[in-house]
Amino acid sequence: MTSERRALLALGSNLGEREGNLQRALELLGSSEGVRITQHSSWHETSPVGGPPGQGDFLNGACELMTTCSPESLLARCLEIEEELGRVRAEQDGPRTLDLDLLWFEGEERDEVSLTLPHPRWEERAFVLAPLAELCPEQVLPGCGLTVSARAEALQCEEVVG
Repeated sequence: MTSERRALLALGSNLGEREGNLQRALELLGSSEGVRITQHSSWHETSPVGGPPGQGDFLNGACELMTTCSPESLLARCLEIEEELGRVRAEQDGPRTLDLDLLWFEGEERDEVSLTLPHPRWEERAFVLAPLAELCPEQVLPGCGLTVSARAEALQCEEVVG
């Protein structure tokens, strides 16, 4: 039997019923084989970073889960859930009903086209770190060596609007 390992995901939505999209994503993820959500953050409203001008604000959050899945199969399930909830990849950083990013996976590192672990930009994104600080404030970020809470504070959550 494969033992469970911890993983951290970021969630975001700026199209449609944003909170409903995020709640449904958590439900689908939590009912997936080999996945058990242990906690999730509150929702944070943030301005879009990059992408086309004029898109709506995001609701962002994070979740911690335990899984017997491989990082690749967990990512595949996240992509299925995005598609199921209407995600269309029309343009880079464009508006979306749902975005699920695998940020970190216990004991794993990847540097592949399809998967990079830890996520290459998670330490630079206040919209990721602010919700993550609710779940694991003392988690050390491998790139900068700071804790999630210290790095979130250093960024001063500049993108957060409410």
